[in-house]
Parts: sequence; structure tokens; C-alpha cells
Amino acid sequence: MRGSDLARAALDAARKAADTRRAGQRGRNVPRGTSTGSRRRRRWSGPGADDRDPQPLGRLASRLAVDRGWNEHLAGGQVFGKWAALVGAEVAEHAKPVSLKDGELTVAAESTAWATQLRLLQRQLLGQIAAGVGKGVVKKLKVQGPTAPSWRYGPRHVSGRGPRDTYG
Repeated sequence: MRGSDLARAALDAARKAADTRRAGQRGRNVPRGTSTGSRRRRRWSGPGADDRDPQPLGRLASRLAVDRGWNEHLAGGQVFGKWAALVGAEVAEHAKPVSLKDGELTVAAESTAWATQLRLLQRQLLGQIAAGVGKGVVKKLKVQGPTAPSWRYGPRHVSGRGPRDTYG
């Protein structure tokens, strides 16, 4: 056999193999263009938008957050990240957010005067935070003033006045 005869023989063998595969699949009504075996034929997305097209990273991250249920945690993180933009530069200079649990934001003020001022501005601050982050993220504001240093260190503690007892 020469080269052209070998090619014809190989083509005939491939056609026969394809015919036997088709005969075995005739009982299954497989729609055209769908995969029947382990190999999948890649279909092009065409001129319109498709999920397989390159996506912006922000869109993918937001979709991932929605799918995993991370929206509440991310909104809480935005309160801490955008604190100066949400409440203003002057308030952010004298007060910092400490924690956010169950919609209650704890804020530490630098002085008792600022703690009082923040308590008076509480309703407006909640409105600004809701406008910047979304409603329902922060429902309540708890303002703490400065705290005195604690003499209690370590896991064990003896009741009493502490180190002041030894001074006479």
C-alpha cells in the first residue's frame, strides 16, 4: 500500500467507528451541540456578553460576597474603613470606632467633652453612617469616654485597693 491508500483505509476505519458509536447512541435523544461523553466541546460566547467573558474584579468580588453571605461583615468593615468620610474629619479626629456587634457600634471618644458631644450628635451620626454604608448596618451607637488605667493585670486578682495600700 502506498501513502494515499493508507490514508483512505484510515478514513474508512474512522467512519466505521463513528457509525458504530452513533448506532449505540440512537436510543438516547441527545440534543445537537451538547456533550455526550467526558470530552466537552467548547462553544464560543459570540458577540453578546456571557459569563465566560473576562469580568471586572470588583464585580466578581461582589458576586462572591453575595454567594457566600459576607455582605453584613463587609458592610461592617466599611464603617471602620470609611470612618472619616462617614462622620467627618473633625469627629474622626477625636473619636474612633471600636467594635460593631449586632448593629451596635461602640465608639471611643478622646475626652469626656467629646463623648458628650457625640451623644448629642448620635441621631445625625447614625443618619450619615446609614447614608454612606446602608440602612440597618448600624442601628445603635454606644459612646464611651476615656478610661482610667487599670491596675489589674493577669488572670488572677486579689480584691482590695491595689498598690495604693502599700504607701502608708
